[in-house]
This record gives sequence, structure tokens and C-alpha cells, in this order.
Amino acid sequence: MNRFVTEGGVCWILGMSCAGKTTISRTLHQILKEEYTNIVLLDGDILRNAFGNDLSHSISDRRTQICRIQNIAKLLSDQGVMVVIGALYSEDLLLAWNRENIINYFEVYLEADLEHLIERDDRGLYKDALDGKVKDVVGIDIEWNIPKNPDLIIRTNKFIDPKISAVKILDKMDSL
Repeated sequence: MNRFVTEGGVCWILGMSCAGKTTISRTLHQILKEEYTNIVLLDGDILRNAFGNDLSHSISDRRTQICRIQNIAKLLSDQGVMVVIGALYSEDLLLAWNRENIINYFEVYLEADLEHLIERDDRGLYKDALDGKVKDVVGIDIEWNIPKNPDLIIRTNKFIDPKISAVKILDKMDSL
């Protein structure tokens, strides 16, 4: 396989809410687990729960959350573990930190138009934000920062089988 699995590395999958981060990262994790044991999945929402839901969704707390994920990912990848991450926030400085500090870092941006994300939103997050019922929603009252240098962009406006997206990611990683 590639150096991301054999030497440890991080595949960071990012995009706005409902872009498919969790589904695609879980699928990628499952595919890799069929052949390798040194694979860990870190999902932003699951980690938020693991730390006791002690953070809000404000910009400051989102930064804290991403820093936690970065530190865990670096710790694991430095020990030879392949880490698959699905996380929302894409602040330039945080993504630059990943590239500077994580060996074998691979970034995937799931690009989707807000109107499509709103249509897909089963939880009603975007509707509630647009109705003023909730705040601190990326893409509504928190600006979404489009990643500047992703290694791969996958358009997710239309449903794509997550296995197809996971294979695209693996193929691109293999080519590096």
C-alpha cells in the first residue's frame, strides 16, 4: 500500500455540515481495516462527545476542537498509525499547521453548494440557523473558509456512492 498506511499518516476529510464527511471517512476506514490494523477513525462529533461536550460551536471553541483533533492525529501518526479524520472547520492557519507538523498529511475537500447541503440536512441544522433558532452554524453565521490547497476535491452536490469517493481518495494517496 502507500506510505500513509505503512509509515503512519493523516487523511483529513473536510467540508461543511451534510457534505458527507462522516459517511466517506467511515467508508474509507472500513476499506482500510479490511487489510490493515493500524487505522484509526477520528470524527469531529464523536470526539466532541468523548471530551464531554465541553465546547460550544463558537469560532473560538471550534478552534479548540480542531486543535484537539490535530494533537491526537499527530500523536497517533507519529507512532505509525494511519488516521482518517472527518472534521468541519477549515481555517487556513489550522490547515497550514497540519501540513507543517504532520508527516504524510493528505487533505480532502468535500465541496458542495449550500443549497444542496440544506436539502440534505436531515437534522434541520441549516433550517434552524436560517430561522434564527440556533447560531454559530458554519455557512450561515460563521463564514466557511474554502481550503486553499487540498490534495483532492470531491464534489458532493449529488449523491455519490461513498465507496466510490473512498476509492478516489485511496487512488490519489497511492499516486503520491
